[in-house]
Amino acid sequence: MKKYIEFGIGNTWLIRTETEFEDGTEYEEKGIKGPINFNSMYIRMWIGKTVLIADSKEGFKRHKKKRNDFKFIFGISTCEGP
Repeated sequence: MKKYIEFGIGNTWLIRTETEFEDGTEYEEKGIKGPINFNSMYIRMWIGKTVLIADSKEGFKRHKKKRNDFKFIFGISTCEGP
């Protein structure tokens, strides 16, 4: 299970926690939900169909999406377990 705690504009809430399970399902909640086991931090900018991500662990990534959107997010990636 992974958690993403995000702050910024473009999501449902200004501050949210998204939980992603091994089977690919996910859900989001308003605010910060613990526990927090720090993995990395990132900045994600989604402009039109292009998503740019600068991650402290995985480096710089660029993705193309099918839908147009605008988001500017600062996030923390967490991991569960020891």
